[in-house]
Amino acid sequence: MSLLLLADATSATEVVSKHSTSPPDYWSLLFVFAMATLLGLGVIVRVSRLLHTPLMSLTNAISAIAVVGSIIVTGREEYPLGIRILGFVALFASMTNVVSGFLITDRMLKMFKQPGGNGEAK
Repeated sequence: MSLLLLADATSATEVVSKHSTSPPDYWSLLFVFAMATLLGLGVIVRVSRLLHTPLMSLTNAISAIAVVGSIIVTGREEYPLGIRILGFVALFASMTNVVSGFLITDRMLKMFKQPGGNGEAK
């Protein structure tokens, strides 16, 4: 049945409007958010100090995906103003994470350069 609806729909908004007969279950969404937060915190706490910089580089890549998604949400005029404002907040938070991650990674890499300035590692 859902494949038939997808074949009849000309855009993703029609698919969403055909299936959005009930409001979203906010308690389930909050539960998933809380579990993801606790799981992420549990993973990060157990990481060795030597691995924090490579892990931060990986999270920068994930934040870059969030940047692309938030740009799409913020720039589309068919979304309500409240959703577009949340998209801008997500864009700001993701860009802050990416920029600060690169700054910290650059600072960590400078620790391994020789003081002579030739740029070679120790």
